[in-house]
Amino acid sequence: MGRAVIRPARSGDSTAVTAVVEAAYGAYVARIGKPPGPMLDNYGKLIDDGAISVFEETDGAVAGIVVLLPKADHLLLDNIAVAPARQGRGIGRALIAFAESEARRHGYREIRLYTHEKMTENIALYKRLGFVETGRGHQAGYDRVFMAKWLERP
Repeated sequence: MGRAVIRPARSGDSTAVTAVVEAAYGAYVARIGKPPGPMLDNYGKLIDDGAISVFEETDGAVAGIVVLLPKADHLLLDNIAVAPARQGRGIGRALIAFAESEARRHGYREIRLYTHEKMTENIALYKRLGFVETGRGHQAGYDRVFMAKWLERP
């Protein structure tokens, strides 16, 4: 066993990545009335595209994932999920810090994300981490809250 690391997802991680997403977002199905958008994504393709990084704990388990999509003027934090059994240990914060570091590394000054308006605890967390709400709207069949964080140069 080694130490916990955030690393690029590999093709063999697809099942674990999907399991983390299903477990993390499953609790929201009843609240929203349908599966949240991340439960519908093709994680095999996202892994092949190099868009996913995983938080691998010392026991080798994939405890969390982050999906980052480069855009013309910002990095989109498209998805972040932590296995419910591993929540409350700072994994989500570590993944967000990783996303911010990747944004800076690639020359972005802004990172954006969106979440469902009924995921109020996520909105509160993002605000605590320095994200500001930039708008609300209906997109892809979901009522979303759009947020952004402007990054300082290192």
